[in-house]
Amino acid sequence: MQERERETRPFTHLHVHTEYSLLDGSAKIKELVQRVKELGMDSIAITDHGAMYGAVEFYKAALEAGIKPILGCEVYVAEGSRFTKEGKGGGYYHLVLLAENNEGYHNLIKLVSYGFTEGFYYKPRVDKELLRKYSKGIIALSACIQGEIPQYILQDNMEGAKRSIEWYIETYGKDNFFLEIQNHGLPEEAKAQEELIKLSKEYGLGIVASNDF
Repeated sequence: MQERERETRPFTHLHVHTEYSLLDGSAKIKELVQRVKELGMDSIAITDHGAMYGAVEFYKAALEAGIKPILGCEVYVAEGSRFTKEGKGGGYYHLVLLAENNEGYHNLIKLVSYGFTEGFYYKPRVDKELLRKYSKGIIALSACIQGEIPQYILQDNMEGAKRSIEWYIETYGKDNFFLEIQNHGLPEEAKAQEELIKLSKEYGLGIVASNDF
């Protein structure tokens, strides 16, 4: 009986890259939405890298198909200030942000815009000043192993991981910040996942299982 209930439990992909994630995603929005419909899912998010170019197209296609669209972005978070532009690669972490409501959507637009106009260095980067300023109406996920918390874990810096978690809880609240786990067969993911599960229990945080696709 429990197996049967688990099979019918609704599932929503919350970490999805489309053709608008340059060199990372290839899914065309209309085909993505149609596939979601075929699989019997009733909602899906798109979280393209650093940009929201596909937001309007996705929103219209999803509504037309009777699918709930969740607008999001996998932003690049500068290790320090977004105005610091030195060093090869520009130093940044990944962070998944989802709009919970209309206010969150507008805050997400502001974050992405500032990433390009103020923080661009190799990538359109935001920083924690901007994340804190435009946090309302947004749900945050700790992202893949390129996220700040998983990176601290992989460096065996658990104090750093905990400080980071506490900052995100303070910024988004426990109800709107989730630790994200993934399993694509990488040993780094297995290590991060083990510690993330422990940290979720320690801090009373929810876990989101996602695919980086």
